[in-house]
Amino acid sequence: MMPLFTATLPAAEPVAAPDPAAVWDLTQLYQDEAAYRAARDRLSADLPKIKPYQGRLGESAATLRAAMDLIYGLRKDLYRLAVYASLSSDENTRNAPAMERQQELEMIDTEFSKAVSFVDPELLGVGAEKIKAYLASEPGLAQYRFPILDTLRNAPHTLGTEAEGVLSATGMVTDAPGSIYGILANADMPWPTIKLADGTEAHLDQAGYAKWRSAANRADREAVFRAFWGKWAEYERTCGVTLFSKVKVDWFRASVRKYPTSVAAALARDNVPESVYRTLVAETNANLPTLHRYFKLRGRMLGVSDLHYWDIYPPLVKLDKKFSYAQSKELTLAAVKPLGAEYVTEITACLNGRYTHVYPQPGKRSGAYMNPGAYDVHPFVLLNHNDDYEGLTTLAHEWGHGMHSQLTNRAQPFATSDYSTFVAEIASTLNEALVLEHMLKVAKDDEERLFYLGSALEGLRGTFFRQAMFAEFELRIHEEVEKGGALTGKKLTQIYADILRRYHGEAVGVLKIDDIVTTEWAYIPHFYRGFYVYQYATSIAASQLFAERILKGEPGAVDTYLTLLKAGGSDYPYELVKRAGVDLATPAPYRALAARMNRIMDQIEAILAKKKP
Repeated sequence: MMPLFTATLPAAEPVAAPDPAAVWDLTQLYQDEAAYRAARDRLSADLPKIKPYQGRLGESAATLRAAMDLIYGLRKDLYRLAVYASLSSDENTRNAPAMERQQELEMIDTEFSKAVSFVDPELLGVGAEKIKAYLASEPGLAQYRFPILDTLRNAPHTLGTEAEGVLSATGMVTDAPGSIYGILANADMPWPTIKLADGTEAHLDQAGYAKWRSAANRADREAVFRAFWGKWAEYERTCGVTLFSKVKVDWFRASVRKYPTSVAAALARDNVPESVYRTLVAETNANLPTLHRYFKLRGRMLGVSDLHYWDIYPPLVKLDKKFSYAQSKELTLAAVKPLGAEYVTEITACLNGRYTHVYPQPGKRSGAYMNPGAYDVHPFVLLNHNDDYEGLTTLAHEWGHGMHSQLTNRAQPFATSDYSTFVAEIASTLNEALVLEHMLKVAKDDEERLFYLGSALEGLRGTFFRQAMFAEFELRIHEEVEKGGALTGKKLTQIYADILRRYHGEAVGVLKIDDIVTTEWAYIPHFYRGFYVYQYATSIAASQLFAERILKGEPGAVDTYLTLLKAGGSDYPYELVKRAGVDLATPAPYRALAARMNRIMDQIEAILAKKKP
């Protein structure tokens, strides 16, 4: 199914019931539950119409076009149904009927996958020469040209019709690890409650952890970390079994398709060179001195000489300023003006439409995401807005994704509208960079500028270095399984602890990593989407370069960037980004990001120097 593009911001504390305008309008998908069920039943009834095309794809160009029209039409309907089921469930994860609806769609998705499982092996059986002749002779096949040629590219890793059918059917069970994690983390975990120094009772679910991990009182922060991560440590064995199961699923899928490694199989989906992943990990490690410089600066500004993991999240300076949702929209619109009138007009319409579920509420899914699956409607965005600066940047981030989908869907047919996360996170993090530049311009004084610069540093740490660290952990645990090793919860903690301590410079006296926080791996949902997080790091490296060119007013910079967004999934994502002027298989983008972090730290240190008596 169509992926969700997510941020890792957990849900905030529930607030008063929002205005209906701050809740997405799902009637734009289906007028009511009856309409949804009717559409679902039509789709189920239409799935058997695929079967008559089996064995006939090589019959003629017209037959191939008819089959593609049917299959992609049904896939579009399936995505729309899935959006409705997913969004209605995420409004309240405790809603049993909504959960059942989502499970129904997962079953239908499996049936669809089984129904179309003959297509790829049959196209390969027809042969590249004949298929290419059909593409040249039938204009109606033009919209399917890229996905069909991509199928031919995957010939060495495509199984026979029967085997593909069996492999598709395994989807009913191979998604179980992620589903189990989701229920544990969002619904069933018995979260602790602690008393803070001022007497406040802090309930440490994911929302509470996100709120209190940045508490001003250092003893409170330590208590929050010990209680929250201590609770995860109690489930180390369970989470170990769950993640081990996911890694085994990845290796099973890779090996049956004759890939040498799980990472090779994962990157092959988008034809991303493995050198991108390997270069990212190598360059991140090479630039750890920049990350360590940031931690030392953080310690200096916080007045902490013995940094621990619980000293990462408090802001470097305080900003006594609220950002309502209305103000966040206004500031986002002002920030993206460098992208031109077309972009501003489109995003204004999106923000003013009922496309966003804005505020937290009991049972609502944590975090923030954009769901692009309703091709004929518009993107939908889930937020948990909390009237702070992070709420502003999250709005800009998610609607960066939303605008990517909006522009893609206007420019591309459905068949090439499903773009890769490899490009998607460029659209979101570029918007964050534009917000930073705008806020620095409108800041009232150096103290406010310090806040924004500090937030930018933390954003680059979290999106580049932290995600690259996750990517290295994923690589390590998959390699462990591929060589026949097992992954218990304890073993996963040991592997994660080694990487965590290296990234945070414990051996060179930068920051102390206490044992209690080394179960953090169990908390990260993205590990259940194999080799996904690396794209956050590659994307922010690319987006910083695009933003720099746009803000400098380089000729053609805006058009080049918007062309990238409008390209959708019409070519391989690495090639699209390279065509736009950034090669993510080379060290240059990662070194440029480290240089940007150093420039921001130079600015901070210059302001601090002015403040000295």
